[in-house]
Amino acid sequence: MSNPVLERGFGGTQAAATADAAAAGHDFQTTGSPIVAESMSVGGVSRATGFMLLVLLAGGLVGWNQVTATESPELPVFLLPAILVGFGLAIAGTVKPEWARFVGPLYAVVQGYVLGAISRVYELAWSGIVLQAVMATILTTIVMVALYATRTIRVTEKLRSVVVGATIAVAVFYLLSFVLSLFGTSVPLVWDSGMFGILFSVAVVALAAFNLLLDFDLIERGVAARAPASYDWFAALGIMITLVWLYLEILRLLSKLRD
Repeated sequence: MSNPVLERGFGGTQAAATADAAAAGHDFQTTGSPIVAESMSVGGVSRATGFMLLVLLAGGLVGWNQVTATESPELPVFLLPAILVGFGLAIAGTVKPEWARFVGPLYAVVQGYVLGAISRVYELAWSGIVLQAVMATILTTIVMVALYATRTIRVTEKLRSVVVGATIAVAVFYLLSFVLSLFGTSVPLVWDSGMFGILFSVAVVALAAFNLLLDFDLIERGVAARAPASYDWFAALGIMITLVWLYLEILRLLSKLRD
């Protein structure tokens, strides 16, 4: 769900970034570009993302240590509240991009706690699976960066529409599945380790990976539109949301393959 986050900020056009800067009180040149002391940059996004990853790892260490190594490990009692808080922070960063500088690190530490606890449970069930998932996430990210940089896959309006639409559909499906689980009902086949369940996970992993392409495209256009430097953190938050989702989906896929 990261691309709708970035789409909210940049709108995919220089005009949208200009309008946002105007709302924030920036001056404008006659060309319509915002005059700002500092503008968004790829380096700024990279630094913000790197910092948030470090914070996520710190939160992950705390969450990991909250799960006791037993035959039937239990998730921490604070896991569900942490998930809800993380979701709320992501929404806050979407609605108020200027808050991303503060919301982003908070989101990272909360999601790190969640990922750490969940990862520990998976690791106790399938030894070595967490390292495999981390390496697969890194490799997938590198591949998507290469595909985007070489324009092997071009982000067109059609591709953007398909990926965003599919992402929203998956998000709605997960929400409905969560609601059904509260009543003791689960969606058949999807969560199983059978062929259908594996194919579903492969498709969702691919969808999360394609969201990275949309993230890169929107960042590139935000830089070209000279969006304010505060959007470095806004873009980094979008990338973090995608990476968290990608890692969780890869972890789930690997568990199905090893079940």
